[in-house]
Amino acid sequence: MSRHTSSDKQPDKPWGGRFTEATDRFVESFGASVDFDRRLYRYDIEGSIAHARMLVHVGVLSEAEGQAIEKGLLEIRDEIERGDFAWLVELEDVHMNIEARLTERIGEAGKKLHTGRSRNDQVATDLRLYLRDEIDRLTAELVRLQRGLLDLAEREAGTLMPGFTHLQVAQPVTFGHHLMAWFEMLQRDKERLRDCRRRVNVMPLGAAALAGTSHPIDRAYAARLLGFDRVAENSLDAVSDRDFAMEFNAAAALLMCHLSRISEELILWSSAQFDFIELPDRFCTGSSIMPQKKNPDIPELVRGKSGRVYGNLTALLTLMKAQPLAYNKDNQEDKEPLFDTVDTVKACLRIFADMIPALRVKGEHMLAAARQGFATATDLADYLVRKGVPFRDAHEIVGKAVRYGIDHGKDLAEFSLEELRRFSSSIEEDVFAVLTLAGSVAARDHLGGTAPAQVRSAVQRARLSLDKAG
Repeated sequence: MSRHTSSDKQPDKPWGGRFTEATDRFVESFGASVDFDRRLYRYDIEGSIAHARMLVHVGVLSEAEGQAIEKGLLEIRDEIERGDFAWLVELEDVHMNIEARLTERIGEAGKKLHTGRSRNDQVATDLRLYLRDEIDRLTAELVRLQRGLLDLAEREAGTLMPGFTHLQVAQPVTFGHHLMAWFEMLQRDKERLRDCRRRVNVMPLGAAALAGTSHPIDRAYAARLLGFDRVAENSLDAVSDRDFAMEFNAAAALLMCHLSRISEELILWSSAQFDFIELPDRFCTGSSIMPQKKNPDIPELVRGKSGRVYGNLTALLTLMKAQPLAYNKDNQEDKEPLFDTVDTVKACLRIFADMIPALRVKGEHMLAAARQGFATATDLADYLVRKGVPFRDAHEIVGKAVRYGIDHGKDLAEFSLEELRRFSSSIEEDVFAVLTLAGSVAARDHLGGTAPAQVRSAVQRARLSLDKAG
């Protein structure tokens, strides 16, 4: 397997000309990133092929050299994907491993590939190519989750449940309306990811180590080959900027915050005390000692993994906070938090997109819960206002009626007209139309309201929005 067999002899370092002794073995291992940055191999090869084509385009490489480089890089990609490529810690990172193998395969032409660039602009380019693709994958999973929510919201547009503030019964809503609140949270997340992608899609290649290069490169040509929207304007900033990684992690942290809040509600609702929903068995586990248990492990894990993503954001912010321009070796530490965030969020979105459409909704239990806690108290106050009672007086009247209901174990809808008129002579027979749960939600028939017709309209608008955005 040529140089890709283990050996006590260290391979030559591309930068070794200035040094008089070999790198200490532990230092070599401590400073190497190949164990984790090898996942960038496809983007490193993609960027190198574009760079080689650009060098041919400007006359730095011959056509034959460019073709040999491209062919060699594609063969190396195949080696890696077959599992035949042995990564050497001594060569530090994905870039030097691939370059050394290329030179071994094609000879002198391989040594010319690095003309006009540095590992500094190379890794920044690789990371942006990688993150651009991952944002697209994450967005696709996010949209899949949203579509599942829309289908469920449409089915449950008229399912009555208690709405809560302070986790206390507040007013009746529909389950479909509640699901559409989740949709809106995720919609903002999707917009943030797409907006972040614009700033990711800027090409650093050609900035070289920090000052640009004296070779006659054509950065705009390379940017077109790689699908970048534009070229980074300043070479110092281009190699040292990791704003795009931090911004992505910030957007990911917000997304995980939303998934965590959704998880909390799923956990509560699947408990015996609420019993609003049942999670499919395939997304739950049991207890090793209590045979009756069905634990909501997936929502709990997603809730827990939010802290992991928050930690990655903090790690990146801390990493960058005191770095002078331009590139510093500290930046090697940007990859593991970024990779972990991508992997974590992608897994959470995938499992939620699979799980949410499969929820079993217990509408009868939701309805029973909505009948508790005087959920139509605000409707009675609004009724009195429409009868000419000042709102503050109406608020006090209803508060006294609720106190009476608590003392006598009655909901407002169970009061007789005579009982209600004890609190205000403005109350008439038509009051019972507003004291029903269905009447309460139907009355909120405006854009953004919980009326079933409004929920169905919101679902249709959301579907059109998703279809239009692709």
